[in-house]
Amino acid sequence: MKYLCIFWISLCLSLANAREAVPLAEDPVVESRLVHISQELRCLVCQNESLSSSRAELADDLRREVRDLIRANKSDQEIKDFLVSRYGDFVLYRPEVKPLTWVLWFGPFVVLLIAGVFLLAYLRQRRSVVQPQGLSDAERARVEQLLKD
Repeated sequence: MKYLCIFWISLCLSLANAREAVPLAEDPVVESRLVHISQELRCLVCQNESLSSSRAELADDLRREVRDLIRANKSDQEIKDFLVSRYGDFVLYRPEVKPLTWVLWFGPFVVLLIAGVFLLAYLRQRRSVVQPQGLSDAERARVEQLLKD
């Protein structure tokens, strides 16, 4: 009986504190653009999460800043350019192909190509190694003589 009373009291207190969820933005169009843009941006703290899924304080600040830029009628590209100018190409999940990002875009393929060349060279060298031949009759007789002794 005591536990039932405690359960009902805690249930009533939790219902008394319950409120309706506060909307994230007054304008759903702004919020949908924010979600679209922030999925293409990297959280600078988490580094492996998109800005839309990150819960870091810096991510909240960046989302707030992106909302302000959306309200200022900036295009998606202008918003990305602003963030890149401020935080560098690292803020983009897919940075533009330019001389500064060639290593990011083409580096893995170059490493794979170099590894393939070394693998082929190794396999050719391994194939050209002389295979040991069987013993001659004289050598076989000598081995038998040594084993008998």
